[in-house]
Amino acid sequence: MHICVFCSSSAAVDQPYVDAAVELGRLLGQHGHSLVYGGSNAGLMGELARAAQAAGARVHGVIPRMMVDYGVAYAEADRLIVTETMAERKEIMEQDAEAFVALPGGFGTLEEIAQVITLKQLRYLGGPVAFVNTRGFYDGLLAFFEQLYRERFAHAAYRDSYFVHASPAAVLDYIERYESLEAPLKWVGREVRLTGSAGND
Repeated sequence: MHICVFCSSSAAVDQPYVDAAVELGRLLGQHGHSLVYGGSNAGLMGELARAAQAAGARVHGVIPRMMVDYGVAYAEADRLIVTETMAERKEIMEQDAEAFVALPGGFGTLEEIAQVITLKQLRYLGGPVAFVNTRGFYDGLLAFFEQLYRERFAHAAYRDSYFVHASPAAVLDYIERYESLEAPLKWVGREVRLTGSAGND
């Protein structure tokens, strides 16, 4: 399976976040999956890619030319696609992947995983979406999601469109066992039910 992972390129983060990235990369290789990611050699992104490749995974990186010019591309990737824009980068990653995971990360990671959840709700993307919640990193974001459901800016069924666990192994197990379901889509004040293979809203 081609699994897309979003995560930080910062090398200044605490060791438990590095350990989670390395563990996820190792598990991807051991389970015979391919890694699709942002193509950097820095921070959690670099740790993830190196661990995945060392464990036998094929690594597909997608990186903007600007970042290549900064010298942070993972040149050892099995395939490295250089894009002109960040939007093009995301589009290629979304097209190449069958599942999506967010390790801890900054604004870029948040943008990427939020877009994937939105595209899944609208049936543009299918497959599992998950957060690796190392040290409760995403607890604040998940609390905000609960506010969206509570105040009806998002349908409560959307809670089932992603999985959250601190353990990379549990996240990968969820992905491998994933089965799509039918869920309601709240659209302009009306309840609409859409059936398809793309998963839950």
